[in-house]
Amino acid sequence: MTKTTNDIAIIGGGIGGLCLAQGLRKAGRDVTVYERDRTPADRLQGYRVHIDPHGARALHDCLPEHLWRSFLDTTGRGGQDFGFLTERLDLLALIETPEAGDPADDHHSVSRITLRQVLLAGMDEVVRFGKTYERYERLPGGRVRLHFADGTSETADVAVAADGGNSRVRRQYLPHAERVDTRITTVAGKFPLTGETRKLLAPRLVEGPNNVIPPKGIGLFCAPHDLSDVVLPDAGIGATEQEGALMDNAGSYILWAVGAAAGRFPSDVSEMSGDQLKEAVARMIRSWHPDLRRMIDLSHPDTVSLLPIRTSIPIGPWPATNITLLGDAIHSMTPMRGIGANTALRDARLLCRALTSGGDPIEAIAGYEAEMREYGFAAVRDSLRSAEQFVGDSRVARMGFKAFLRLVQRMPSLKAKVFS
Repeated sequence: MTKTTNDIAIIGGGIGGLCLAQGLRKAGRDVTVYERDRTPADRLQGYRVHIDPHGARALHDCLPEHLWRSFLDTTGRGGQDFGFLTERLDLLALIETPEAGDPADDHHSVSRITLRQVLLAGMDEVVRFGKTYERYERLPGGRVRLHFADGTSETADVAVAADGGNSRVRRQYLPHAERVDTRITTVAGKFPLTGETRKLLAPRLVEGPNNVIPPKGIGLFCAPHDLSDVVLPDAGIGATEQEGALMDNAGSYILWAVGAAAGRFPSDVSEMSGDQLKEAVARMIRSWHPDLRRMIDLSHPDTVSLLPIRTSIPIGPWPATNITLLGDAIHSMTPMRGIGANTALRDARLLCRALTSGGDPIEAIAGYEAEMREYGFAAVRDSLRSAEQFVGDSRVARMGFKAFLRLVQRMPSLKAKVFS
């Protein structure tokens, strides 16, 4: 059965795809999102995500006002000053980031589950679940027919690939665009923040995000997501919809992630349970400061996950058509700089503006892709460099943040303090 729809089709209902759909709908455009998950709760991710000014501005511009307010009302207090620490908790440097006057230009900490609730709100008629995309074909009139695993197909004037790092659209449309394994492995978990557990850690670990830089081979990132002064509802946006420590998006915690190059984790790490992953990390950091070890030890095993790190390979320009891509579907990057979701949101805002400009859609997409390639692949390269420094064998080489500090010191909105 084929259905003709004079609209924009988005393949994939992740952060970028849903933000684009919200923006297009806000602008009065016909849009449909095709998501392979059967329900909104099929593939929830239980960790927080850092929204930077690029991401915040995209959400502000694409969301209707009431959902932008819902986003702001449910964000955590994570602190904005970024610390660089040794494994003994000696402070190497502190990047001070003052609060912006406009929340749309500021930094925010939000549960991925809550952000998904925001982005799905009011989209019942837009998002179609249970639609696993398989392939596309071009029709004589220029439209695109999308084929799905259930035997159905849909046609659209414009198709947007927002189907993640393993994008099937990209494989067909840009088969030379590769995504590779970095051979870096990360284990992440959540340390619960309560009145009692706060007293167990050094204040710096609770006050804001930090990179821990030991002498060689392994790194740790941690960031608080503090909801202690946020009033969340029992139902709706901000409420916890599933049981379990991992999917609790109403509690306060510190997200931590320990990364290392291939060979430092046990060979069977991919088969380990949460308890076993905790034990593996504990062995790797046994000489570190007790507070860091305590942060791992007291994390619930259900919140501990293995995260292999992959990255896309930047490619050159391609001719613009009525098929385009955003987010991880084209510029998948490591999480080491915390900019993947923000870059996808930036894509969504830029593409939304292009598709609603009133001009020729192919020319609009060409302009979007030219700008997106520049900042998107730059983010890929910067993120990979940060990942390699994160797990490198030389502390001096890994303290490449000093160049970043010099840049920061030239920016009036930021201040950097370096400690010897």
